[in-house]
Amino acid sequence: MRYLLLAIIAVTTAVFSGCSPKEETRKSPPNIIFIMSDDHAYQAISAYSDKLIRTPHIDRIADEGMLFSNACVTNSICAPSRATILTGKHCHLHGKIDNRFPFDTTQVTFPQLFQQAGYQTAMFGKLHFGNNPKGIDEFMILPGQGQYYNPDFITREGRVRIEGYTTDVITDVTLDWMKNKRDREKPFLLFYLHKAPHREWLPAERHYREYIHKTFPEPPTLFDDYQGRGTAAREAEMNILLHQNWAGDSKLYPEVMDELGIEPSSDWDKRAMNNALNRFTDAQRKAWDEVYGPMNEEFKKIYPTMTQKELMSWRYQRYMQDYLGSIASVDESVGTLLDYLDQEGLSENTIVVYTSDQGFYLGEHGWFDKRFIYDESFKTPLLVRWPGVVEAGSTSDQMVQNLDFAQTFLDAAGIEAPDDMQGESIVPLLKGENEKWTRDAVYYHYYEYPAVHMVKRHYGIVTREYKLAHFYYDIDEWELYDRMKDPMELKNEYGNPEYAGVVEELKQKLAGLRLKYKDSAELDQKFIDLYQQ
Repeated sequence: MRYLLLAIIAVTTAVFSGCSPKEETRKSPPNIIFIMSDDHAYQAISAYSDKLIRTPHIDRIADEGMLFSNACVTNSICAPSRATILTGKHCHLHGKIDNRFPFDTTQVTFPQLFQQAGYQTAMFGKLHFGNNPKGIDEFMILPGQGQYYNPDFITREGRVRIEGYTTDVITDVTLDWMKNKRDREKPFLLFYLHKAPHREWLPAERHYREYIHKTFPEPPTLFDDYQGRGTAAREAEMNILLHQNWAGDSKLYPEVMDELGIEPSSDWDKRAMNNALNRFTDAQRKAWDEVYGPMNEEFKKIYPTMTQKELMSWRYQRYMQDYLGSIASVDESVGTLLDYLDQEGLSENTIVVYTSDQGFYLGEHGWFDKRFIYDESFKTPLLVRWPGVVEAGSTSDQMVQNLDFAQTFLDAAGIEAPDDMQGESIVPLLKGENEKWTRDAVYYHYYEYPAVHMVKRHYGIVTREYKLAHFYYDIDEWELYDRMKDPMELKNEYGNPEYAGVVEELKQKLAGLRLKYKDSAELDQKFIDLYQQ
């Protein structure tokens, strides 16, 4: 409890020395705010690239802190990623290998350790698995995926429904806790977790009225034919034209689909839209129809003469309009929170982290969704602001993972991490002490197959220069990509004699990582057998 004692001493000293009541006087231990959105591609943050959207408030964290250009995940799928963040362990150890498998509730999560050390802990927004987060003093979390409009929340007292747009509601609840419920004599650990921009994308009214009229540049690989890759890329079911839902994703009204003879892309296609719109108030539905109604009418006129290429381009624009429109509210919310920290004198002693549970495809290779070890899903945004520690405007290209978050936060707070956590604290990188960082490769493992999107099981190793992946279960194929020469990952170099030495070295390193992280062929088979039951 010495951390709580330090905080109380600091506050007491400030009071008796006649200092300002603002909380900037407390310098240790730091507060931590962990902001995570869902499926927020790094390509959709202007600190990484401004080709699609401007995100000035999220960018501010990078401007005043550090941007990581090689941050990545251990398994690119929502619930497993979140479980890895909380435990600091790979999926085969915490049990949440995919969205279906149960989390091992005996696992220690890092909020429990903060709570034991005297931190006040709170969580608001989307956890995605479990209804009673461990180590959290106060929470209000969305059940499962949650809803974009008029969301239900799980609390200790039961379920509540709050009218409004989910991103705004989560922000209001978070600020209410900060202003009215926080114990100002304790350091705090706050999870501020957004649903947006998860599928199916419903922006706030103020944004869909604007974004539906925007046009966005197409990625160079939107019409990828997957030549030069293996079976897995060719057989994945993530193509925007072929596999997105017409109603749920592209926002065609079910009656328009029927009129045009368009078959649903899945059994939840029309249901997804109806479930969302049925939550709307009369005023919300009226506003929605004022914008999406004319879009549907225009589509009815042009659809009969559209080529497949034109239809793909149309669906890409519809995707980007709603996806990026959903991000616009997240960016606004981050600005609201940062402004509050400044107003209350909390900025100087608060670590602010912005990340996503994984990356996402924004038309690259013709895809949406995630799952693959390829960069757009494997890499994730990571921006960290820590005044007085992190140099403003700094960057790092070191290989860091969501596996590292738990130990990083514990290290920053001076709390001892359990020996069985598998990550590494990135505090040395934040301090500019790059010589203390020895990792040169990370390990990845994806399990959810056969299942939605049909991305085959695979594991692999990634360095700054190369990526080697083994696809297994119903195939036995290897892929190697030269990340420097082929950043779009269009040519599998496995089997190319020029890369024989690279393959041999990476296979040895991969075997070493599997041993280090306690993964194995036996565990692979165990999870396959359990999946088939």
